[in-house]
Amino acid sequence: MKKSRSKVFLLWMRYAIFKEILTMENFDQSEEMKRRLLTIREAAKRSRVSRQAIYVAIKQKKLKAKKDAKQWMITMQDLADYHRNKYSRKKSMYNGELIFDKDKGFYSVKEAAEMLDVPVQKIYYAARVGLLRAFRKGAAWVIQLSEIERYRDGYLQQEQNAESATSPCFAEKRAS
Repeated sequence: MKKSRSKVFLLWMRYAIFKEILTMENFDQSEEMKRRLLTIREAAKRSRVSRQAIYVAIKQKKLKAKKDAKQWMITMQDLADYHRNKYSRKKSMYNGELIFDKDKGFYSVKEAAEMLDVPVQKIYYAARVGLLRAFRKGAAWVIQLSEIERYRDGYLQQEQNAESATSPCFAEKRAS
């Protein structure tokens, strides 16, 4: 009985936190709620991350914060903005420019794998052994569209031709 109560309590807490985050993103908030200040500890608790993650976000200028005499303070609005942009890989910046910019022909490994209809690991392997030229911007691998097309037309076509030549159906036709 005790376990089921704790599960219910945990579910209720998750719901409360999720509901609070959703209300932070609501544009009809009162100005007072937007200006409410949070400490690092409170912001970490609301975000369900460590205090160190909050410090890193502040240092990387992903989360706006002001330092009082002794501690950092974060507004609810800034925390909500951070959550909206936190997991957006498409908006990732490096030295002030977009990492994955389709207008310039820069794609992520995942996008390249989807375009070529191959597993992501195959793209990483091809980049590592030199079959596909990719470069790093910060922690992200970036591949140009021309390289994706070259890899598709060159290596993947050869691979498909080799598979069809070694298939049992082709061997039976050749034998007859």
